Amino acid sequence: MDGRPSSQEALIQQRDVKIQEHLAQYAPVWIVDETYLPEEDAQQFHVIFHHFSYGWVRRRYLYDGFNDTLYHKGQTLLAEEQALAFQAAEPFQGLADADVPNAYGG
Repeated sequence: MDGRPSSQEALIQQRDVKIQEHLAQYAPVWIVDETYLPEEDAQQFHVIFHHFSYGWVRRRYLYDGFNDTLYHKGQTLLAEEQALAFQAAEPFQGLADADVPNAYGG
C-alpha cells in the first residue's frame, strides 16, 4: 500500500463530507449496515436517529460517488428497544450538531 486511501476509503470520505450537513438536523445519528458497491462507485448505508415527528427511524441512503449525489431510498420506523442497541455505539454525528428549528422535517 502506498499510503493513499483505497477507492472504498476515498468514497467513504466523500460520502461523509456530503452527508454531514444533511444529517446534522437529525443528530445524534448512527450509521449502520454500510455496503460498498465498487462496480457502481457507490455505497449504500442506513442511518438510525430519533425524528421529532416520527420517533425512531431507520433510513436507507445510496451515495453515488461518481456524481457526488446522495439518494434517499426509504425508511422504516423502529421500536425504542431496537434503537437502544445502536445507542451504545458512538454516533456518526453527535447531539451538539443538531439544528431542529432549521430542520426541514423530511
